[in-house]
Amino acid sequence: MTASARSGRLGVGIVGAGRVGPVLGAALGGAGHAVVGISAVSQEARDRADAMLPGVPVLDVPTIVERSELVVLAVPAEQLEALVAGLAATGAWQAGQLVAHTAPGFGTAVLDPARAAGAIPLAISPAMAFTGTSMDLVRLRESWCAVTAPAPVLPIAQALVVEMGAEPVVIEDGDRAAYADALDAAASLGGALVARSAETLRAIGVEHPGRVLGGLVRSAVENALAAAEVPDAVRPNAGDLVTDGPVSPE
Repeated sequence: MTASARSGRLGVGIVGAGRVGPVLGAALGGAGHAVVGISAVSQEARDRADAMLPGVPVLDVPTIVERSELVVLAVPAEQLEALVAGLAATGAWQAGQLVAHTAPGFGTAVLDPARAAGAIPLAISPAMAFTGTSMDLVRLRESWCAVTAPAPVLPIAQALVVEMGAEPVVIEDGDRAAYADALDAAASLGGALVARSAETLRAIGVEHPGRVLGGLVRSAVENALAAAEVPDAVRPNAGDLVTDGPVSPE
């Protein structure tokens, strides 16, 4: 075990420079961990990595895995299984190494090839829409992250989430698909409806539809989230968004 691991500080490698990886790398770096490298293929990804993690070298994936005590796999869900298995086939995974992926729909089973080599599997999935910018570091502090891990190491996953500024919520392996469905529904439904409403306002000559809708959308979401905390709560309907009194059923 290295000196950094003994002190609780880890050498962190980020695989993937999309919108998620650089942000989580910056959050972990801000918590005192050392980000040893990040993988990035396109120029856009390299620019994002440089902006969020200045001075952190862009390395190939095997080198990142070799140098890291914690490997964060922030890649598209459809690439995750093949990536983990491919690295296992080359003997890249190391005993005692922490391996965390960010895909909401997967638990730790997708990391079984790494676990077979002695690595410690973690699934850490923030419930937020990422922009890939420093704005996300602020939003992360107001977010929750699903954590899934074998019981003996679950506190490690929870501690990493807390260090990044978020709140952990434990999701069982078999419930990860439902968790992902819930997140997808909330994100896509809200975005689609706001976009449609904005287009309607723009068509009737409203110059700044986003500003017009902002207060309504925020208050509607806050009301819905508050209702979600109450078991069997009455869900607001469209009329509740703009009236003080009850809505006629007619």
